[in-house]
Amino acid sequence: MISVNNVTLSYGKRVLFDEVSLSFTKGNCYGVIGANGAGKSTFLKILSGEIEPNKGTVTISPGERMAVLKQNQFEFDEVTVLNTVLMGHSKLWEISRERELIYAKEDFTEEDGMRAGELEHEFGEMGGYESESNAGALLSDLGVAEKFHNSLMKDIPGNLKVRVLLAQALFGSPDILLLDEPTNGLDIETISWLENFLADYQNIVLVVSHDRHFLDTVCTHVADVDRQKIKIFTGNYTFWYESSQLMARQMSDKNKKTEDKRQALIDFIARFSANASKSRQATARKKALEKLTIEEIEPSNRKYPGIIFQPQREVGNQILNVHKLSKSVDGRVLFSDISFTVNKGDKIAFYSKDPLAVTNFFDIINKEEKADSGKFEWGTTVTTAYLPIENADFFKGDMNLMEWLRQWVPDWVTDADEPFIRGFLGKMLFSGDDILKKTKVLSGGEKVRCMISRMMLQAPNCIILDQPTNHLDLESIQSFNEQCVDYKGIVLLSSHDHTFMETVANRVIEITPSGAIDRLTSFDEYILDERIHQLRDEMYGVMA
Repeated sequence: MISVNNVTLSYGKRVLFDEVSLSFTKGNCYGVIGANGAGKSTFLKILSGEIEPNKGTVTISPGERMAVLKQNQFEFDEVTVLNTVLMGHSKLWEISRERELIYAKEDFTEEDGMRAGELEHEFGEMGGYESESNAGALLSDLGVAEKFHNSLMKDIPGNLKVRVLLAQALFGSPDILLLDEPTNGLDIETISWLENFLADYQNIVLVVSHDRHFLDTVCTHVADVDRQKIKIFTGNYTFWYESSQLMARQMSDKNKKTEDKRQALIDFIARFSANASKSRQATARKKALEKLTIEEIEPSNRKYPGIIFQPQREVGNQILNVHKLSKSVDGRVLFSDISFTVNKGDKIAFYSKDPLAVTNFFDIINKEEKADSGKFEWGTTVTTAYLPIENADFFKGDMNLMEWLRQWVPDWVTDADEPFIRGFLGKMLFSGDDILKKTKVLSGGEKVRCMISRMMLQAPNCIILDQPTNHLDLESIQSFNEQCVDYKGIVLLSSHDHTFMETVANRVIEITPSGAIDRLTSFDEYILDERIHQLRDEMYGVMA
């Protein structure tokens, strides 16, 4: 168990935590959620001892081992990949090094022999003889090929380093596991493996993540960081979100009888308790939800942005025709012979093993890049709004938010006065003097919110989204997701957010080096279809 007692942390006048007390127990996975800047990552650093609170204590049960997902990709540059993982179990690693030093001695003494015997016993008790094979298997499961296992960390691709550090944290089944954004840099297959691994994990896990599907799959509880406090709620992220929204509606409905409200909440808990069977942690979560009382449900204090796309006109029958598009970069084929037609009512999830392929494809159909060959044609009724993965070019100069958004006002808008502009910024939670903030000092999340304001202003009937959840907090992601579900226009979408892809898309197009795989299906059905797996292997194999 790990306990937090009266922990307080402040930086100057800014108070992050005020006398926080709570406990985390074995067998549970806690999703740590909160707005950007609320202190989620800082809280994990307090638990790990990296940051010392101004007041209060963190207590870990005697003999328990904690592992933390490291964030510094250069820390182990001069260490081999396999040894980097083994170093995750520091005590086992120290014993292993001491053994090697003793056996390397030329003047091996009787005392050395006694010590070696002690170390061999301890090494065996801790599973040391299987440690290298276990570490290798873990690396392979996380997509780090065996050919890299004996390479130095500095010599492997950057996208593999995060996987090695994740393997290091997972190695040896630590009693307490702290993971800050563990899905960053992982593809959907590897995230799925990690979900299954953590869903079966028997010890304590605390995880910070913006991936709602991941949180829903692995978490038994939510630790909500809000207003300088942390409260623990039973259930996964979706249960927390829907229950808090329900409670907020109940509190605002003054005319509804108390007993009716109570029964609605009881029914809600029962429904989620039954649905828990879909999780690999079904038994634990179901029991926890069945014990939950309605008094434990509280409305959220969060502010959710008002993302609303209102097309100026309905899209016609001719939307987008793509014919034999191909693109290579530095001799590397991203895609070739891509052909398809977008139809009315389509919300398409674009997917690829190579994220650069989707980004280049989106840039091409938005006329920001040129294809090597092939063509595309938009229908005359289509008005698009594009959210690119990179937005730095949009924020050059020294404008404030009001001036910045005004430059994107469409020609058909006749009166773009201050209240008009302020309304679009206000929907994205820029209020009061925020509109005078200079664009050059905006955070990554604020820039994305500005870009969404720009998209809403354009009143498109087709939106194109390349990794729309990047830099956004869970509240913005949730609102963005819900609007894309309700949106009456066309959606072309690529995202690492599994829930976004699954809930929005009714069609999946996978872009490969040798063509497109196009299916009228949900995203979950697509990635679970074994026939598609075989086809994908063939299509990627053609260009291998």
